[in-house]
Amino acid sequence: MSDYINILKELISSSPSRNFKETVELAINLKDIDLSLPRNRIEEEVVLPKGRGRQVKIAVFATTELAMKAKDVADMVIRDEEIDDIAGDRRAARKLANQHAFFLAEAPLMPIIGKKLGIVLGPRGKMPRPIPPGMDPSGIINTLRNTVKMRSKDRRTFHVPIGTREMSPEDLAENLNVILKRIMSRLDRGKQNIASIYVKTTMGHSKRIM
Repeated sequence: MSDYINILKELISSSPSRNFKETVELAINLKDIDLSLPRNRIEEEVVLPKGRGRQVKIAVFATTELAMKAKDVADMVIRDEEIDDIAGDRRAARKLANQHAFFLAEAPLMPIIGKKLGIVLGPRGKMPRPIPPGMDPSGIINTLRNTVKMRSKDRRTFHVPIGTREMSPEDLAENLNVILKRIMSRLDRGKQNIASIYVKTTMGHSKRIM
């Protein structure tokens, strides 16, 4: 992992400072894999051991009891009676989907959400995770705040955030290592299915790590 740390140190030192919090991300380029077959696509969630370096927003669809438990830990609580209003305003629905990284929903609400908002949430990979009515969502929400999604869809190149520029190279390297291990485990031929991997900041240079 020391090689990753050195590369990240070089990347950060060679990239000009910006007036916003830059993401550090991987660009993964696959090869010799047929991504027209859904079974070959990468669609994984990974909990980063050192966190994402920024707060991501999480929304919860809930009725009374779960709404009360979620209000202090979620970024937004959407009551069951609000679903129709959101679904009736496509712009508001898209804004909701784009502003939140993850969604949870009280299990009995899932059919309604799927019918009313599935067309917006589904293609973005943001359909809610069902949770039992009345459950305390704190543990799930805290885990999700450190979770990133990897989605190749049918493209051979896709991107995965590993943290932010303000994080130490050591912490970024640990996150990077976890991502790479998960990707390798999902590919039929492991490293042989990877053409190249680069690490970059939002507005800065990129450096090849594989």
